[in-house]
Amino acid sequence: MKHPIRRFRSLAVALKELERFVKEGQPLRTGRPSKAFRGMLPREIWANWLLCAAINGAIGRDDLEFTTDPMGGDGVIWDTSTGNTWPTEHVFVPPVAGADTSVEALVLAAISAKNDKGAAAYASGKTLVVFIDSGGGAWYPNRVLRALPRPLHFDVVWLISLHGVSDDGAYAYDVVGLYWDGGNAPAWRVRIAPDFESRTVERVQ
Repeated sequence: MKHPIRRFRSLAVALKELERFVKEGQPLRTGRPSKAFRGMLPREIWANWLLCAAINGAIGRDDLEFTTDPMGGDGVIWDTSTGNTWPTEHVFVPPVAGADTSVEALVLAAISAKNDKGAAAYASGKTLVVFIDSGGGAWYPNRVLRALPRPLHFDVVWLISLHGVSDDGAYAYDVVGLYWDGGNAPAWRVRIAPDFESRTVERVQ
């Protein structure tokens, strides 16, 4: 990459640096833009880490990293082996107190709002990352995939949500690609050790 960027030395280093944001929780909802990461929000940094971790786990090698976006976007996914890059745009689905709306409807509304913002000129060539913190019980990625706006101006959409925290303090996040693979929207679970020193990835759908 020839433009000035900021990045972590490795995903392992990033995981330890981001540990406090994840464990505190609130910074992922309301954290201020990071000066060190050129205006990216904590949840955008964390979501890009999770996306890279999931894809690296799926392909069996740590080729994907993420960087700041010199064009002012929400970060860039970078394949260090090929040099290919994928700029990202992010949208947050926050908790909605007392809402009867389903999680799927909230997610689709967030995607549509981004998709309509400047249409193809804004979204073309970009990856949309949806960070879901809405609560609201079970939801089904395949239903979201079937109901995506048409035309979808983004190249692809990824959904990221907290699956749960175990009694020992291990975190598990689900990372879902909104495209068809084997009859489903593929989903991976990223499990993070309680000490934030390691992670494992398994495909769950």
